[in-house]
Amino acid sequence: MERTFIAKNPSILWFLLGLSVFTVLVTIFSEAAGSSVVSTSFLKILGKTLCLCLVAIAMDVVWGYCGILSLGHFAFFGIGGYAIGMWLMYDRTKDIVVGSLENNILPPTPDEITIAIGTQIFGVVGSSEFPLIWAFSHSLPLQLLAVVLVPGALALVFGWLAFRSRVTGVYLSILTQAMTLALSLYLFQNDTGLRGNNGLSGLQNIPGLEAVSQATLSLWFFWASAFALGAGYVFFAWMLAGKFGSVIRAIRDNETRVRFLGYHVETYKLFIFTTTAMIASIAGALYYPQAGIINPAEIAPIASIYLAVWVAIGGRGRLYGAVIGAVFVSLMSSWFTGGSAPDINLGFYLVKWTDWWLILLGLTFVGVTLFFPKGIGGLFDLISNYREKQQ
Repeated sequence: MERTFIAKNPSILWFLLGLSVFTVLVTIFSEAAGSSVVSTSFLKILGKTLCLCLVAIAMDVVWGYCGILSLGHFAFFGIGGYAIGMWLMYDRTKDIVVGSLENNILPPTPDEITIAIGTQIFGVVGSSEFPLIWAFSHSLPLQLLAVVLVPGALALVFGWLAFRSRVTGVYLSILTQAMTLALSLYLFQNDTGLRGNNGLSGLQNIPGLEAVSQATLSLWFFWASAFALGAGYVFFAWMLAGKFGSVIRAIRDNETRVRFLGYHVETYKLFIFTTTAMIASIAGALYYPQAGIINPAEIAPIASIYLAVWVAIGGRGRLYGAVIGAVFVSLMSSWFTGGSAPDINLGFYLVKWTDWWLILLGLTFVGVTLFFPKGIGGLFDLISNYREKQQ
């Protein structure tokens, strides 16, 4: 009798079980449930961490499984944040504008409302006109489609140009980094309507849900993030479990041999690159309403480098390794940079962790690369091998 997909991959069941237990426990101890064990601010950190786990999984699939070191996947993460942020800014501003004009003797015309909304949103950059990319910002369904289609189209075009030219290795990494830098510089421009360096703010205020407390909203987003992570994990595990996954790993290990065997390598790589870009964007669309703000600095090339570091620390080539790396780095970053880590007085020098965190992260990356090339996730292999020897 043929075993089911879950039976062949028990790690998926264990991951979903652990995620479910974690979600239930956080829910029980959240402020929305009447407890003060998990504060709303920490709940948002946990929700954002789950989103970072999802984009880390996408990075692991494209790099750890397919061998494409993309230094631009956090750009797709940011695009998702901007896409949902544009609707949040528009709809919330519309409610404010309509509320302020409803006491006028003459009711405002649709054009007057649109101009007032534009003035409120773009006044910080000295404009009141809606740029072309804001054409569908009034519609939530269309912006949700943009969350998936815009990064998908960008990844498809970029990947097709790069892969058909057979650009590989470090040269491809440089190209993806250049794409990220170009996008970041574009978003800094005022004529995009994305408010330049100020970015889009107040995203934690969801239109139509003003009466709902931030504690409850944060819990809802936490649930959505947990569901997205679980669904993304199962999707990628299913995609990589069969023949398709074997071909992807073979491309990583010896692309030339796979091509000689008759496989269209470029099609496989393009599919992986585009699919992971769309998943990364979905993660960003869930992350930034919890963060409350997004600006071009979030899409800077350094962010994508951090993403690669997370996967390397957790253990690339393992979906759970990417999750471990993202959780480890995200929570450690919040602890060291949030003021929770106590400063160390050496007498001749005061060690402030807010200043030393990036150096500590770099040393961790170097240490893992030298002594644990399989990352933290590789420890499970050591435990498994030890048990087999004991038996």
